[in-house]
Amino acid sequence: MDSQAVSDIPRLHDAFRALRDDLSAEIVGQSALIERLLIALLADGHLLVEGAPGLAKTSAIRALAARLEAGFARVQFTPDLLPADLTGTEVWRAQDGRFEFQPGPIFHPLLLADEINRAPAKVQSALLEAMGERQVTVGRETYPLPALFLVMATQNPIEQEGTFALPEAQLDRFLMYVRIGYPDVDSETEILRLARERARQTLREPAVAPARMPLGDVFDARAAVLDLHLAPQLERYLVELVLASRDAGRYDAALARRIAWGASPRGSIALERCARARAWLAGRDYVTPEDVRAVAPDVLRHRVLPSYEATAEGWDGDRLVADLIERVPLP
Repeated sequence: MDSQAVSDIPRLHDAFRALRDDLSAEIVGQSALIERLLIALLADGHLLVEGAPGLAKTSAIRALAARLEAGFARVQFTPDLLPADLTGTEVWRAQDGRFEFQPGPIFHPLLLADEINRAPAKVQSALLEAMGERQVTVGRETYPLPALFLVMATQNPIEQEGTFALPEAQLDRFLMYVRIGYPDVDSETEILRLARERARQTLREPAVAPARMPLGDVFDARAAVLDLHLAPQLERYLVELVLASRDAGRYDAALARRIAWGASPRGSIALERCARARAWLAGRDYVTPEDVRAVAPDVLRHRVLPSYEATAEGWDGDRLVADLIERVPLP
């Protein structure tokens, strides 16, 4: 990184600190979700968020989009949705005698795939190429997606009727799988106060649009994240944590029987990128073991699959990852 870029890092830190503070003031009681959103933005990945209705999942991505110089689209996934509703389609132009491609909502830099598990497999798979290859193929043509492309998908854990579980191949495309819960009493009290204030403000005058961060700042911050110092011992620990999910027998035979499939190399890449992003958001120029351990559950819970035996015993991805973190020694 050149000297000008290095001197710009404090300004970028201040910009992202202000962005986090603004989001926290608007989305009360979901600090973990806000941090994960910013990590996904810095690590150039996608986010799957699971939580009960009314926990500000949609509001969080909308608030982020309102503060970036980037387009935003929301798609409500339903059982009758078609892939073309997401990717776009070719429309016949009689006056020109040719087909013209009309881009779908997936061509927006920020995309909310709301209740993604309500759509059938064909629609879910339409996201695979977009999320993995950053492009969309329609007919014989391939169209690139924007340089900034972040998908935040949500799913509701309460209702199971009329839902379609996401296949493992698509789950692996998500940088993190985040589970959120209800706010505490203080946060919910603050939510009530904010709701009243917003209702009064709406009656008095139109809301003022927040300041928007240029996309150049996002890309510069991503470059700064990649330049953070990661000690060789910590890099080895990160890799060992992922390898342990594939060969847990080195640590415990019972744990090995409980894991059907471990994380792929995509898990190692995601774990490193997320740990770097968390360290950068904290204002540090180096990664710590705590950065790795803090993001590991969200990075690995959907990549470490329990066996039938483990499921029968009440084990899930969360419990398996927690056990792995406890067993793999710190550097």
